[in-house]
Order: sequence, then C-alpha cells, then structure tokens
Amino acid sequence: MRGGAHVSAVTDARFDLAPGECLALVGESGCGKSVLASALLGLLPGNAETAGSALLDGLDLLTADERTLARTVRGRRVGLVPQSPAAHLTPVRTVRSQLEETLRELTGVRRPALRPAAEAAAERASFPVSHLDRYPHQLSGGLAQRAATALALIGDAPLLLADEPTTGLDRELVDRTVDELRRHAGDDRALLLITHDLAAARRVADRVAVMYASRVVEIAAADDFFGAPGPRHPYARGLLDALPEREFTPIPGMPPELSALPDGCAFAARCAGADETCATRPALTSGVACHHPVTAALEAPRA
Repeated sequence: MRGGAHVSAVTDARFDLAPGECLALVGESGCGKSVLASALLGLLPGNAETAGSALLDGLDLLTADERTLARTVRGRRVGLVPQSPAAHLTPVRTVRSQLEETLRELTGVRRPALRPAAEAAAERASFPVSHLDRYPHQLSGGLAQRAATALALIGDAPLLLADEPTTGLDRELVDRTVDELRRHAGDDRALLLITHDLAAARRVADRVAVMYASRVVEIAAADDFFGAPGPRHPYARGLLDALPEREFTPIPGMPPELSALPDGCAFAARCAGADETCATRPALTSGVACHHPVTAALEAPRA
C-alpha cells in the first residue's frame, strides 16, 4: 500500500478439498474469504503478493501465468460464482447472449442447439427464462445472482468457488441455490462455499473452515461443528451463539484491522478466556488454532 504498508489479507491458509466434497468457508466480513478465492483464480489486484502454492491436479494456481489461467483454468477447471454479480455481468448485453457465448466457448454448442441450451442453463440456476432477454441493469439483485450462478455452472468445472452465492435471495431460493451447487459437486467435483449464511453451510457442507482476521482458525466436520461437540475455537462458537435459534448473543468488540494485526492471537481482545499465553500466536493444530479450545458440548438449538 502507500507508504510501504502491507495488509495481511490471507495468512497461512492451509486446507485441502477432495472431489465430491463441499467445504464451507465462514467468518465475518473483511476476514479474507473473498481474497482467498480471488487468489486461486489469479484475480488479485496488481499490488498484491502471494507466497506458497495452491495445487489443482498438479497445476499451481498461484504461479500460473495469465494465459494459462484465462485459457485453461477460469470457467473450465475452476468456476466462480462472484460476490458482486452485477460487476461481473456485461452491462450492454442480455443475459441470454452472455449464456450463449459461455456455452459456445466452454462446451462447443452451436446453433440451433444454442438457444435451448441457454434456457436449460438458466433453469438450472432457477433463473426465469422470461427474463433472459433483459440486460443486467433490469435485474434485481437476486436475479443477477442467479444469472451469475448459471454462468458459473456451464463449464462443469472440477472446482467451483461460490462467493456468497445466496446474496439477495429469499430462504426458498437460498435452499434451491445451494442444493444445485451441491449437486454440481456430485462425486467428482468439489465446491468451496464462501458464505455468511450458516444455515446454508449446514445444509450442504461436509466440512467447515472458519476464518478470522486473515487466518483459518478452525476446520471441522460439519456434523461435529453444527452438532455435538460443536466448534472448539471461541470465535467459531461465538458465531453459532449469535444465531437467533441459539443464544442470539453477538460477539463483543470488533475484529482487528488487517493492516495492524497483533503479534499474538487476533481474537484475544474479544475472548473471555484469554490470558497471557494468548500473546503468542497459536498454530492450527488438530483442526483448531487456539491456546484454550472449548471442550464442552454445544447447547442444542431451541425449538
């Protein structure tokens, strides 16, 4: 940044994702979830720096050149449902023309099969066929989200990154959308679901990864995370306790700025169990990055 400052947007993020698996990445806004997705697709701004590796079938996504990413990765090997669909849709072209172009490029479909193929792609994402000849500015936020989802599903990519794919949707459409994304994964494709919607994550995820202040602080099986024994990191437990069907108690305080992260545990200032040992940053060990992981069983949701 200006003046030589750095923002640690994502730090030491380590996880794997197997074919047929859905990993839900959850956490407060600004913790680095979307930046992580952008890094995997080579869509970071020019002043960003990456280190490490992100392997997809032997290809390192972090070091691949732009030609490789554009011609063989984006849409073909990694699909993206963007967080801001209106910014990713071409404003001067109808939804139909954008679907047809994507079908031509990724699947080789040609006329006269192109029109019905575009309509089938729209229906797959619950986008109304009657709206296909509209321009992006004529769509509601929910319709724009469904149009972006339809575009992302066309290539049947082995890895699908869904960044807040349920924004602007009502509960019924949320369930239909995440169910379709989960069906896309099937047995041979993987889904990374980035979401604030814990109900959606619980519905389709096999595992849950929790990010806080640029770091993954817990990875757990979804059944254990949402059921018993529940999350082990105090922050992750606080996310569930904030739900109306549980304690409906917000986590006190605010997360730290990513440009001024503390040397120790970034959650210590908000944690009731913090002590002097938290001045040292905990490593992610056995699925949790905490010096004092919670061991008690999580209280069941109220009816």
